[in-house]
Amino acid sequence: MGIVSLTGRLVCASQSEADAVAELLPVHMQLTRAEAGCLSFQVTPTGDPWIWDVAEQFATAEAFEAHQQRVRASSWGQGTMGIKREYSIEGLQPGTTS
Repeated sequence: MGIVSLTGRLVCASQSEADAVAELLPVHMQLTRAEAGCLSFQVTPTGDPWIWDVAEQFATAEAFEAHQQRVRASSWGQGTMGIKREYSIEGLQPGTTS
């Protein structure tokens, strides 16, 4: 299996959600970029202060799955759990995302 790419948006519904993203994002980006198999990881603000563009690439499905597992247990995962994600994922077999 080849590269797994995730693209989309993180869409906050309130200022408190946007504040949580701003507070937790720097460490989340640092930890993700240090993960084995992370080829690129970008979360960038848009013209709307409650929306961020997200683009990730991982070398393998296994690296992507390891990232997903780490995120669920992280401060980022817990602190942003309720925030809407509009993502498209390419490079995974159906049924392999968790």
